Amino acid sequence: MPQLPQLTFDRLRFAFSRMKERLWVKPLVLCVLSVCGTFLAMLADDLGLAGTVPRINRASVESLLSIMASSMLVIATFAVGSMVAAYASASTGATPRSLPLVIADDVTQNALSAFIGAFIFSIVSLIAVKNDIFDSAGLFAIFILTLLVFAIVIITFVRWVDRIARLGQVVNTIEKAEKAAGDALDRRRHAPTLGAMAVSRQQPGHTGVPVCSSTVGYVQHIDLETLQSRAETLNCRIVVTALPGTFVSTSRPLLYVERDPQQDLEKSEDTEVFKPDAFASAFTININRSFEDDPRFGLLALSEIAGKALSPGINDPGTAIDVIGTLVRLFTLWQSPLEKNRLQALCYNRVSVPELVTDDMFDDAFTVIARDGAGMAEVAIRLQKAFCALAETNDQAMGAAARNHSRMALTRSELAMGLQEDINAVRRAAEFSADGN
Repeated sequence: MPQLPQLTFDRLRFAFSRMKERLWVKPLVLCVLSVCGTFLAMLADDLGLAGTVPRINRASVESLLSIMASSMLVIATFAVGSMVAAYASASTGATPRSLPLVIADDVTQNALSAFIGAFIFSIVSLIAVKNDIFDSAGLFAIFILTLLVFAIVIITFVRWVDRIARLGQVVNTIEKAEKAAGDALDRRRHAPTLGAMAVSRQQPGHTGVPVCSSTVGYVQHIDLETLQSRAETLNCRIVVTALPGTFVSTSRPLLYVERDPQQDLEKSEDTEVFKPDAFASAFTININRSFEDDPRFGLLALSEIAGKALSPGINDPGTAIDVIGTLVRLFTLWQSPLEKNRLQALCYNRVSVPELVTDDMFDDAFTVIARDGAGMAEVAIRLQKAFCALAETNDQAMGAAARNHSRMALTRSELAMGLQEDINAVRRAAEFSADGN
């Protein structure tokens, strides 16, 4: 029987962040609040306010609620249709990987929640009013609540109209992908090993017991608190080999459990204590990658947007150039000075986690653009200027990666371009890589 995952604060944080991609969460909360608001209005009758509040005509309240009930259902249906169209546009015009970012748009979710919540409030309140549940004070409370809901719906609708006009457009999707990637990169640069010990990717073969996944998919999240707890129980060390974003199978180890060479974990007296499922349960694995704990996924999504823009069917080099500028900003953020008050302290001294490799991040960000834009002079030149800007930073690893990708991009352009003047222009832009600056 598979080991159930422990409920930890870090796991709750990740689950809460993933809830933003569920369209039903906010509407459900607003529906509950709407029903509660109707029943709370009954308390006004119990407070003895009948002689102090104005008397409201019951027919006028019924009329307002009837108008709201009929109109909110239409608006909610229209909102869903507009949202579906925007999601389809984001998926086809940018990249399907950006769809979770578009779905998680706060303004759109708040609008749909307000429309559905107002509809539920009007239906429940209308039933209560028609059945004479309220006295004069309760009726006045319902009247005030109805006006308040009307005001909220109008303000929300005005904001939503402005947002829905841009939702799903490529420029808006690039902005959302940049923010998601920037947030993930900023968190990771202040916690390069997620609060655990550091381990090098070039470390020789592990001698510990490998723990593999029981499912096939991408690692979305690692609960290091659970791993630390298990390591303390077994008096061992854990070396994580699969960072968030890694594709794992039933034969690829998620981690290695290392212990004293004189003690064999699988043959010692602690056999019933050592349960691989207890370690594997700390990994959240899904068929898709997520932006929350996977900085490389944001870079890859931006690269895919540029790659689609460079396809012959779309032929939009301007979007690819915009993405290149976005990637330069993200890598500049990655190597910018750290804020000491935000650095994550070492919390998990029995767990080792590898850091992100700059070369891998450059592969995710620039390989597709360099390949698909090799024959376009404007894209190739802008790409070389981006590499020049990144090579001039104080980060040696980033400088080496920028020069390496500059040489590869130049080679691709020389093979793809037919006009010598275009090739010479790209070479001039790439001169910094030849002299090692």
